[in-house]
Amino acid sequence: MRAAKENRVYTISESEKQNFLDRGYDVIHDDGKVEKPPAAAVSVEDYCKLEAENARLKAENKKLKASG
Repeated sequence: MRAAKENRVYTISESEKQNFLDRGYDVIHDDGKVEKPPAAAVSVEDYCKLEAENARLKAENKKLKASG
């Protein structure tokens, strides 16, 4: 498996996985599954803001396509 963060990629063992996750690295398993560090989670508040912004931008995009 590998640990990646920004432009750094390391080959790691299972025993090193948690240490790299704690330091903010993504862990890429040999089967391609990506495990994100706990700090990478998005808060519910931020998610709701982004969801509302996405809906607003989609509506604006649809309106601009219809008028053009």
